[in-house]
Amino acid sequence: MKFPGLRLVARVDRQTRAPDGTRTCETRYFATSLDPDVVSAAQLLGLIRGHWSVENNLHFEKDRWWDEDRHVCHRPGLAERFTTLLSGAVSALRVLNPGAPGEPLKAQADALNWDIDKAVNLLIR
Repeated sequence: MKFPGLRLVARVDRQTRAPDGTRTCETRYFATSLDPDVVSAAQLLGLIRGHWSVENNLHFEKDRWWDEDRHVCHRPGLAERFTTLLSGAVSALRVLNPGAPGEPLKAQADALNWDIDKAVNLLIR
């Protein structure tokens, strides 16, 4: 089997320990077109961690606070529109930062839910 552009395959083993002391081991493989003579192992690991920071920061937050994964849309295109609106709302909250310093994003969104005038004023300023 041929993979055009494939230059480097990496294996990352990860061990985690739950609060109850149980351990799990997980192996992931990554395929990339990066030149192995140019990228170091440390740089590659940084890129891999950066990839997962998106999952851990944005997607986890959207699913945990807004239950994105449990929304079922049967109309064609509706799921994409919902995701776009949710991503836009999360981005707006991050940029506008309407809450107190250190206040969780969900708390900021909830506060704006109760004060629609403030939410509208934030968007039109």
